[in-house]
Amino acid sequence: MGKPDYELINPASGTRSALPVRSGTIGPDCLDIAGITRDQGVFTFDPAFSVTASCESKITYIDGDAGVLLYRGYPVEQLAASSSFMEVAFLLINGELPGAAELTAFRTSITRHSMINESLLRFTNGFHHNAHPMSMVSAVVASMAAFYYDSMDIYSPRHREIFSHRIIAKLPTIAAAAHKHALGQPFIYPRNDLDYCSNMLSMFFAVPCEEYQVDPVAAKALDLLFILHADHEQNASTTTVRLAGSTGTNPYAAISAGVSALWGPAHGGANEAVLNMLEEIGKAENIPKYLALVKDKGSHSKLMGFGHRVYKNFDPRAKIIREACHRLLAKLGQQDDPLFELALRLEEIALKDEYFVSRKLYPNVDFYSGLIYSALKIPRSMFTVMFAIARTVGWVAHWLEMIGDPAMRIARPRQLYTGPTQRDYVAVAQRR
Repeated sequence: MGKPDYELINPASGTRSALPVRSGTIGPDCLDIAGITRDQGVFTFDPAFSVTASCESKITYIDGDAGVLLYRGYPVEQLAASSSFMEVAFLLINGELPGAAELTAFRTSITRHSMINESLLRFTNGFHHNAHPMSMVSAVVASMAAFYYDSMDIYSPRHREIFSHRIIAKLPTIAAAAHKHALGQPFIYPRNDLDYCSNMLSMFFAVPCEEYQVDPVAAKALDLLFILHADHEQNASTTTVRLAGSTGTNPYAAISAGVSALWGPAHGGANEAVLNMLEEIGKAENIPKYLALVKDKGSHSKLMGFGHRVYKNFDPRAKIIREACHRLLAKLGQQDDPLFELALRLEEIALKDEYFVSRKLYPNVDFYSGLIYSALKIPRSMFTVMFAIARTVGWVAHWLEMIGDPAMRIARPRQLYTGPTQRDYVAVAQRR
């Protein structure tokens, strides 16, 4: 038996509207307000869509109060401990964990799609040497539509599969090309004998004049970060991909829009901002002074890497990444890294401060991810690009789900208009 509808009563007219209750498998119920404008002549007002379910999805579930993150029902902690990024990618895209043969076929397909057209390399070389890598990645991804136009029928299951494998495979190659361009070094081609993360490290750090050996510790750490960043429900960049994709645009354009949205310092750029903050603090004895600035409403200082729009408890990814940071720095002989020690001390002091605890400002995934990228020698300007490589899997999964939904419609939010009412045009000579 379904749950009874809520009822909205207009106090002025007495008009009644039924608000059907829609229940998911887990999580809060949703009120279906689709008929409220027809019945009552009003819109709902929800700035930043904080309490609006913009779609129905089967991909990722978050319980912000309990600190739970599930990919297709699997706790992220279990996947981080036992899975691989390629396996998680298959899971998010296809809905189930792969069998051994399926996983091998998926990995092989991704590997064989990792090359990019030579014209794309020449396009990359056309950017200024100090252009931000995210601007380069966004532009190159959008331009892929000009190279793969023969397989962009969004209603063809085969074309959707080809696109999915291509974009996941080529993002590390595109990122590496941007990195090498900034350094003025020759581009390093992908290698089919390496796994996904090892191949990315090779393209980033190898040079033609000597043999490069991938550090398996570094590759494993990168694989873990990619798992943790693979998807996060209807965040700003994922919603951007869905919004752009709802127009029927080609999928490369939709992913490029997601890359651009991720670039913002309040989203994918937060891990870079954390390191900037730690360097600004400088020493442990400066932490109380910095936290006092954060509490000062007249100050523009922020405690970067703490708090989350959804999580009102510990970010489950932050717990995993904190432990990984300890292990990685120890294995790389960097356990005395001053920024890491400063981060630990900042976390300790902030979590004992009633101001931050009462506001449920706990460390999030960005607080430690930048430290790991830094330990892997990835330049700070590339941090958000790393995030984009991982999150592309989630974007693809959501785009596929949306395109396959028979109820899909072009997204069209409404507004609360507060501008001038209708007025008549006055000729320029008659204006005061």
